[in-house]
Amino acid sequence: MSAADLERRLATLTAVGLADLDEAGAGLLTRVNRKYVLPAVALATLPLTDGARVLEIEGRRTSQYASVYFDTPALASYLGAAHRRRGRYKVRTRTYADSGDCFVEVKTRGARGSTVKLRQPHDGAAHELTDDARRFTTSTLGPARPLDGPLRPTLANRYRRTTLLVDGGRPGAIARTTIDTDLVWVDVETGDERPLGPLVVIETKTGASPSVTDRLLWRHGHRPVRISKYGTGMAVLHPELPLTPWRRVLDRHIEPYERLTAGV
Repeated sequence: MSAADLERRLATLTAVGLADLDEAGAGLLTRVNRKYVLPAVALATLPLTDGARVLEIEGRRTSQYASVYFDTPALASYLGAAHRRRGRYKVRTRTYADSGDCFVEVKTRGARGSTVKLRQPHDGAAHELTDDARRFTTSTLGPARPLDGPLRPTLANRYRRTTLLVDGGRPGAIARTTIDTDLVWVDVETGDERPLGPLVVIETKTGASPSVTDRLLWRHGHRPVRISKYGTGMAVLHPELPLTPWRRVLDRHIEPYERLTAGV
């Protein structure tokens, strides 16, 4: 499915605003995130939009995102994820390219493996952490996660995102589905770029019950995978690094398409 095809399908959906989306998400007290990687062409046959509502902001139903991830010289953030350490964290700036709004975000692991994300507006360059952003990061990480060195930009990415509100799998429940296309990873130091290629990343955010999106994907043979826009991107650009959590998604999804593109 082309981007134009997806846009035409989205144009037929009922729109919701950001406030409605946030209100619906507030009900997800127990949140389960599942991620899927599948060929973009599969979107043409998967009725992901059936019965869904779509997030619309200033007339746009698909938005451009850009993120920059920060790590210490010893790559403590990456290695924490690669080795699944309890105190792992991520620090990034996220820019909503359509509006220019930028935030610094810190993600940590909470109770029972949940993800906790805190953020604040960022008034500096996306590739730089201001003094205020560094204080926010240190405060959010707290004494249990001391930094082993200064944070510096290591990886950037950009992609297009569509957000749907769907049936949450039980009466009255609402869940979110995001569809990310045109993902490109960029090594900040070298400028080397690696596109994800003709693949899309779908993420579901549900309560305790699987959403209608999850059940649809399962019926068509698609199962959740471990993929991290930071961890997997670093593994793709730096194959010498430990990459156990993302080995399966690399073997089954990303590397086959890279070999196909290269004509191997």
